[in-house]
Amino acid sequence: MIKAWIEAVRLRTLPVSVAGIVATLGYNLLNDNVNAAPLALCLAFALLCQVASNFANEYFDYSAGRDRRGRSGPRRGVTEGDISPLAMKRAVFITLGLAGCAGLSLVAWGGWWLLLPGILIALGVFAYSAGPYPLSTHGWGEVGVVVFFGLVPVTLTYYVETLQWDWAVTAGGLAIGLLGANVLIVNNYRDVDDDRAVGKATIAVKFGRRPLPLLYVADAVAASALMWDAWLRTGTPWLAVPLLMPVAAAALARAMTRREDAALNPLLGMSAMLMCAYALLFAVAAAAA
Repeated sequence: MIKAWIEAVRLRTLPVSVAGIVATLGYNLLNDNVNAAPLALCLAFALLCQVASNFANEYFDYSAGRDRRGRSGPRRGVTEGDISPLAMKRAVFITLGLAGCAGLSLVAWGGWWLLLPGILIALGVFAYSAGPYPLSTHGWGEVGVVVFFGLVPVTLTYYVETLQWDWAVTAGGLAIGLLGANVLIVNNYRDVDDDRAVGKATIAVKFGRRPLPLLYVADAVAASALMWDAWLRTGTPWLAVPLLMPVAAAALARAMTRREDAALNPLLGMSAMLMCAYALLFAVAAAAA
């Protein structure tokens, strides 16, 4: 039972949430305005929202018949009978409630208006898999990742710490979001046959597998370009990181084309770790600047 819940959390994907907060720390360091308490709360909020989203995805995909037993991806506890649907539904709301507690505490730094984006983020947890127009079944999942795992956490975390908006930080949020979308690209590339069989119209189902590795590399190139000015501020030696990011992405994209089914699972984790490493190296470079 414990193993089933750990699998439902999807540990391989959690670096996606961490990356946005770490990248924001980099911008805070460059601008000399680090505030540890709200940063830690934003990290807790982001992680809890992602776990809630993962739980919701499993519950609603099962409820809508979009999951099949013996799928290529990680084992789905509800579909396989390891976790009851009711238990998973409760887990969604408990985890989202905990995220709400962390989010409410941020009002002390950013003001009551933060309730609005907080509500939208909570709705986003469900929008991916539930509602009248689930993003995951209409090919909009990657866009949702860019918004909710890139633009939103980076820009809002920076605002909570500084009470300022910064277009360079917004560009950084878009960059991190594009790298997060690459994690979903691997996921959808792997699941294309399963998704097609249950009527789940991901971009892999709509356009086929062929363009996805190219999109994967394009996202990495764009992520490096969007943060180029920020990397320049850290010093010339650190420019090797954004220059090498597309190279690493190209290697993973090439590996995608040579693997199928469960053999693609490690690449999903590698994509999340590449995203997190990029953000972490930016924070380290900013600290050293």
